[in-house]
Amino acid sequence: MTEKTDISRLRILIVEDNVHFSTLLLSILQALGVENIEEARDGSEALEVLKGYPADLAIVDWKMDGIDGVECARLIRADNESPSRFLPIIMVTGYTEKKLIGDALDAGVNDFLAKPISARSLMSRITSVLSESRPFVDVDSYFGPDRRRRRVMFSGVERRSKKAVLIHPGK
Repeated sequence: MTEKTDISRLRILIVEDNVHFSTLLLSILQALGVENIEEARDGSEALEVLKGYPADLAIVDWKMDGIDGVECARLIRADNESPSRFLPIIMVTGYTEKKLIGDALDAGVNDFLAKPISARSLMSRITSVLSESRPFVDVDSYFGPDRRRRRVMFSGVERRSKKAVLIHPGK
């Protein structure tokens, strides 16, 4: 996908408890042409919204009262019956410490966008997440996008569990 990608038909869920930042995200998405946007104030509300809203993408804040963004991502990925299990999730956060990013990746987040954001950075992240073709990994303790972004020849010992299953969404 290029920067000229038409995202106007996407159904996007914004999960953000800060009204000002939620309004900023909404305004940017509308300026980018997106018309079908739902909002939730925390992870619990997001899970309820997803029961009746077939989102194509979720933009989730990290730090929220109630169910935070990491736990929200974990819950979206955890339910085998969830129609949203493969939902692309972009974590928006002002917290970019390596451990925190690792925690979010372990919960199944596809990508990050550090605050403050711009229309360009948001569009870039959306097109990147939607164009990636990483399979999902399903193993006892994790379900989510393969964290290996680059396909590199590897001659070492495979460290993933033998139980790990790679799932190619949409195939």
